[in-house]
Amino acid sequence: MMGETWLWDMRQVKVVCRELNCGNPVSESRGPLIEDGRGGVRLYSRCSGDESSIRQCNIIGRPGFCDGGYYRHVTCSESVRLVDGAGFCSGRVEVKSNQSWASVCEADFDRQDAEVVCGEFGCGAPAALQGGLYGEGEGQTWDKEFQCKGNESLLLDCDTSDRENNTCLPGNAVGLTCSEPDDVRLVGGDSRCAGGVERYNKGEWRIVGAADWDQRDVAAVVCRQMGCGSTVSVLPGNTTRGFGFICSGSESSLRGCRRMYDLRPGLTVICSGNNNIL
Repeated sequence: MMGETWLWDMRQVKVVCRELNCGNPVSESRGPLIEDGRGGVRLYSRCSGDESSIRQCNIIGRPGFCDGGYYRHVTCSESVRLVDGAGFCSGRVEVKSNQSWASVCEADFDRQDAEVVCGEFGCGAPAALQGGLYGEGEGQTWDKEFQCKGNESLLLDCDTSDRENNTCLPGNAVGLTCSEPDDVRLVGGDSRCAGGVERYNKGEWRIVGAADWDQRDVAAVVCRQMGCGSTVSVLPGNTTRGFGFICSGSESSLRGCRRMYDLRPGLTVICSGNNNIL
């Protein structure tokens, strides 16, 4: 159980999953802090996502105890992960076997298998699938061939079969790049690359907001995630307010930004991929 902090994001989740040897981050949420009389710890930390332990992150301020508010709930993939990629939706495919991680051979993994992995991580459709794309693993090689239909929720729900040739040549550890999740849209503009920013969350589209000083960084991430080029202009909403995000501007999607749970002015964004003018 982790204490509530506005600095928490998917980078901290990635470190927690790695420290617990539980694969890739899938989601994070928050819930009531008090459960059967227990409190929690308030932890202000900033992580790059590459640390092996949450203790290696940059601690901001002094940790303390919480007796109210909310806690962070983390979901990890547990038995499959993407390693050495860029962001949360790419990397070398590894599967947990007897509490250690094994690379998957390219010959044992096809696009339908990739669709299941991308879906398991909350990413979009597979964009690239290639042996050696993200280097070779240092450990063992998975000795089964996956036979997914493409509609399974988890990779380990798929059928497997014994590999005919029990060797995997160097350079054939499969690397996977999934597209960014299709959970952001711009509404009310003249094209898909202009309009008010909304993000799909818990079954509904919700307005995205940002603090005045971070609006252009959030807009840059939105334009990049949607494949709409760079930001042309950003206008804060006058009356609508939405869940806030804090971005550095370099993230590949809003999933990599920090989520704020207080409401901020909604954004209207025009990206360079739009040839029309609002």
